[in-house]
Amino acid sequence: MNWEGLLDQVRDLVRSARKAAAQSVNTIQVITCFEIGHLIVEHEQSGERRAEYGRQVLNHLSQALTMEFGLGFSERNLRNMRRFFLEYRNRVRETRNETIGELTEYKHKKSMEVTSVSPGKVIWQKASAKSASLFCLSWSHYVFLMAIKNSDERQFYEIEAEQNSWSLPELKRQFNSGLYERLALSRNKRKVQELSEKGQIIEKPEDMIKQPYVLEFLGIDVLSAYSESDLEKAIIDKLELFLLELGKGFLFESRQKRFTFDTDHFIVDLVFYNRMLRCYVLIDLKIGKLTHQDLGQMQMYVNYFDRHVKTEDENPTVGILLCKMKNDALVELTLPRNAKIFASQYQLYLPSKQELREHLLEWSAGWKEQNKPKSRPPNPHKEKGGPK
Repeated sequence: MNWEGLLDQVRDLVRSARKAAAQSVNTIQVITCFEIGHLIVEHEQSGERRAEYGRQVLNHLSQALTMEFGLGFSERNLRNMRRFFLEYRNRVRETRNETIGELTEYKHKKSMEVTSVSPGKVIWQKASAKSASLFCLSWSHYVFLMAIKNSDERQFYEIEAEQNSWSLPELKRQFNSGLYERLALSRNKRKVQELSEKGQIIEKPEDMIKQPYVLEFLGIDVLSAYSESDLEKAIIDKLELFLLELGKGFLFESRQKRFTFDTDHFIVDLVFYNRMLRCYVLIDLKIGKLTHQDLGQMQMYVNYFDRHVKTEDENPTVGILLCKMKNDALVELTLPRNAKIFASQYQLYLPSKQELREHLLEWSAGWKEQNKPKSRPPNPHKEKGGPK
């Protein structure tokens, strides 16, 4: 009897159950922290409004809760719960108002008195069920997110962490690598706003490009001498992390992909497939300054895949040149305007958040200058007061 299939099914069921249980525990913990923060704020508003009074209350509360329930109720953590409520109360308030409205409408339909609707237990149970869908990350995730001062940036990382199931270390790495700023630098003003509202949406090739790509996880010393083959080998050795850096929807197909055309042999460093865009993505690695010959070569690779590899129902192939140095003017001059080829720099160290933010401010100022309405020249034939 072949029992391996049964084993796989049972194993998948157990793993799914454990994952669901862990998510449920996380959600309950987050909602509990939110409600503790709510109670603290309500107590402060009804008591003495002095900073010293607030500190004393949190200190006494921390000591009593720690003695009864153990770890997790330090004064610092209680402050985080208080802040968590203040930061997210509007989101939950909207959900609870919707719930109260639904209950009121329900009781009206049943010809019952609206005044009999309790704003307490029944509403809390229903609102809690809805609120659970609002908090999909762990408490540790939210503590980290609250330290991000820019609300747009914070909301972006919350959306991405939820959609991509980032662990806390992955979330920290993406934040420290300046993912928000790097994606923003490759978008127009409207698309930057979408980042904070929807996260990273992949609808066209431009949406997956970052400026720059950060490859600090490869462990290559910035000052050491290395070749393109060394860089490629390091990427393959850390392929999972490289896929995380590439972004959503990437699948690895091959390295050193060889094809022959008219007896000449050509090799593409890395070949990926993006399932969201339904297209091949070719990556060539350049450790020196990007040249127009490199761009022409990538154009030829893309043309070959479009004509001889991709199927009719797949989208055009995308080429990415990962280089240490690039010249935007050279790229623009060499490639046709509709080319699906992008040049992006990589760096082997985590960038300074301040440096990326300064670049983003410069980019924003340049975008505003470039897109401001042009004033019309005065009409010399039109005199003040209109025609005579």
